[in-house]
Amino acid sequence: MQAAPLRANPALPIPSVAGALRAVEAVLMRGGQRTARRNAWTSVLEDRRRAKDRHEAEYVLEAAATQRPHAT
Repeated sequence: MQAAPLRANPALPIPSVAGALRAVEAVLMRGGQRTARRNAWTSVLEDRRRAKDRHEAEYVLEAAATQRPHAT
Protein backbone atom coordinates (compact mmCIF):
# COMPACT_ATOMS: atom_id res chain seq x y z
CA MET A 1 0.00 0.00 0.00
CA GLN A 2 1.32 3.41 -0.94
CA ALA A 3 1.12 6.45 1.35
CA ALA A 4 -1.20 9.25 0.34
CA PRO A 5 0.45 12.46 -0.83
CA LEU A 6 0.78 15.13 1.83
CA ARG A 7 -0.55 17.91 -0.38
CA ALA A 8 -3.34 17.78 -2.90
CA ASN A 9 -1.66 20.33 -5.18
CA PRO A 10 2.16 20.19 -5.00
CA ALA A 11 2.45 23.24 -7.28
CA LEU A 12 1.32 25.56 -4.46
CA PRO A 13 4.19 26.74 -2.26
CA ILE A 14 4.18 26.00 1.44
CA PRO A 15 3.67 29.31 3.27
CA SER A 16 6.58 30.51 5.36
CA VAL A 17 6.38 31.55 8.99
CA ALA A 18 7.24 35.13 7.99
CA GLY A 19 4.45 35.14 5.44
CA ALA A 20 1.99 33.82 7.98
CA LEU A 21 3.04 36.51 10.47
CA ARG A 22 2.61 39.21 7.82
CA ALA A 23 -0.88 37.90 7.08
CA VAL A 24 -1.84 38.01 10.77
CA GLU A 25 -0.29 41.47 11.04
CA ALA A 26 -2.34 42.67 8.07
CA VAL A 27 -5.55 41.45 9.68
CA LEU A 28 -4.83 42.88 13.14
CA MET A 29 -3.22 46.22 12.29
CA ARG A 30 -4.13 49.19 10.20
CA GLY A 31 -1.89 50.27 7.36
CA GLY A 32 -0.20 53.07 9.30
CA GLN A 33 0.68 50.83 12.22
CA ARG A 34 2.04 48.21 9.86
CA THR A 35 4.22 50.80 8.13
CA ALA A 36 5.46 52.15 11.46
CA ARG A 37 6.40 48.65 12.64
CA ARG A 38 8.29 47.92 9.43
CA ASN A 39 10.08 51.25 9.61
CA ALA A 40 11.06 50.53 13.22
CA TRP A 41 12.40 47.10 12.29
CA THR A 42 14.36 48.59 9.39
CA SER A 43 15.89 51.07 11.85
CA VAL A 44 16.85 48.24 14.21
CA LEU A 45 18.58 46.37 11.40
CA GLU A 46 20.40 49.52 10.29
CA ASP A 47 21.55 50.21 13.87
CA ARG A 48 22.90 46.67 14.12
CA ARG A 49 24.79 47.10 10.85
CA ARG A 50 26.31 50.38 12.04
CA ALA A 51 27.30 48.81 15.37
CA LYS A 52 29.01 45.96 13.53
CA ASP A 53 30.86 48.42 11.28
CA ARG A 54 31.91 50.48 14.31
CA HIS A 55 33.20 47.37 16.10
CA GLU A 56 35.21 46.34 13.04
CA ALA A 57 36.68 49.86 12.73
CA GLU A 58 37.68 49.83 16.42
CA TYR A 59 39.38 46.47 15.94
CA VAL A 60 41.37 47.74 12.95
CA LEU A 61 42.37 50.96 14.73
CA GLU A 62 43.49 49.08 17.86
CA ALA A 63 45.50 46.62 15.77
CA ALA A 64 47.17 49.49 13.93
CA ALA A 65 47.94 51.32 17.16
CA THR A 66 49.58 48.30 18.81
CA GLN A 67 51.88 47.48 15.91
CA ARG A 68 55.45 48.67 16.33
CA PRO A 69 56.97 50.58 13.47
CA HIS A 70 59.63 48.64 11.60
CA ALA A 71 63.20 49.94 11.82
CA THR A 72 64.69 50.85 8.49
